[in-house]
Amino acid sequence: MARRARGSGVSGATTGDPTGPAVGEAGTDAGPTPRPLPPDVDVVVIGAGQAGLSAAFHLRRVGFVPHGGAGGSRSAGRGTFVVLDADAAPGGAWQHRAAGLTMAHVHGVHELPGSVLPDADPDALARDVISTYFAAYEAEHALHVRRPVHVRAVRDVGGPDRLLAVETVESSGVAVRTDAGVDDGPRRRIDPGPRARTWRTRAVVNATGTWNKPFWPAYPGRSTFRGRQLHSRDVHDVADLAGERVIVVGGGTSAVQLLLALADVAARTTWVTRREPRWIDDAALTPELGREAVARVAERTAAGLPPESVVSVTGLPLTDAYRAGIASGVLARRPMFARLVPRGARWEVGSVPDDVPVYVRADTIVWATGFRSALDHLAPLRLRGPGGGIVMDGTQVAADPRLQLVGYGPSASTIGANRAGREAVRNLRRALGL
Repeated sequence: MARRARGSGVSGATTGDPTGPAVGEAGTDAGPTPRPLPPDVDVVVIGAGQAGLSAAFHLRRVGFVPHGGAGGSRSAGRGTFVVLDADAAPGGAWQHRAAGLTMAHVHGVHELPGSVLPDADPDALARDVISTYFAAYEAEHALHVRRPVHVRAVRDVGGPDRLLAVETVESSGVAVRTDAGVDDGPRRRIDPGPRARTWRTRAVVNATGTWNKPFWPAYPGRSTFRGRQLHSRDVHDVADLAGERVIVVGGGTSAVQLLLALADVAARTTWVTRREPRWIDDAALTPELGREAVARVAERTAAGLPPESVVSVTGLPLTDAYRAGIASGVLARRPMFARLVPRGARWEVGSVPDDVPVYVRADTIVWATGFRSALDHLAPLRLRGPGGGIVMDGTQVAADPRLQLVGYGPSASTIGANRAGREAVRNLRRALGL
């Protein structure tokens, strides 16, 4: 079992939880030690992207009921769950994607379990199509997602029931869909806020993804650059970069898509990567290759190493759009610069061909350098090992079966997230005896 963090008791005085003193807190002269409080729910799902919704669906499918819904009381004798989402609206990370990303350029969006992804206009914005799809899915399956709710920390309460405490802050006007005691159909209740709340639970399914943890690499001179520096996640509309000289750093899908979108609006783009891009023909992207890539990522997480993305293992699919970008020179790659300077980037002499300038002027640098798993709220549980990652057994934290990580490592893709949701629920039923 994971080591218990210091100060892991749940205190109503510090968290805003109206239920009273800390669980397991020593008694005083005023009276005996209070009895441990029961859990609020059996399972807390953190995150309502593809992985979180998949887990919630499978919990529903095997008989769990959502907190706030009809029959959602633990006294009813059925397993209960709640889904907490930091965003103000459905859509997961998709709702934050750039305006230039259309359905025609989205790779491998898979249907949520028990649902069909409606046909969409190839020119429709991906963030609009997927957000609408997620919202309809939540309503159809009555998942009762609470939002916006920020999870500050997950702590081990200890005690005979081995509960976990999920400490949250619910923002002002958190909306909850409810059908409890309503004769004329579902309604929405608006709870006052912001307020702190702690959920006592028997298990946690973490589905927080990576979007809120952008990676910014350190490079010489970065602090001296006088132009703008953005992470790719913060480029909401390429029109904001119209007429600018832009350096895009990174060798993944987001960098390539951004370069293609900028081609018609930017004054000039320069693509910079640490390694040569690994292009792979569409025909070579077989199910066998996908399974091999997932297996390689799974090997890392089983060994307690930080996960790599599946795309970093498979390579970039050589689509018609990418072929055109290569032919036009938009996707002509340079090696990493030696350093940034106030007005651009500079390469060492000899690091680029003689006919390529060693200095490129830039107005904006976009770091399309990926993300890391957003797991800071799990830090009190001390799950990370000496390898820098969390030792995993599939979706289950090897040291603590109460914790399931979906959308982490090999399940960090839309199809992987669906499978992970099913596996996580199967593991929890076994661990909780439900």
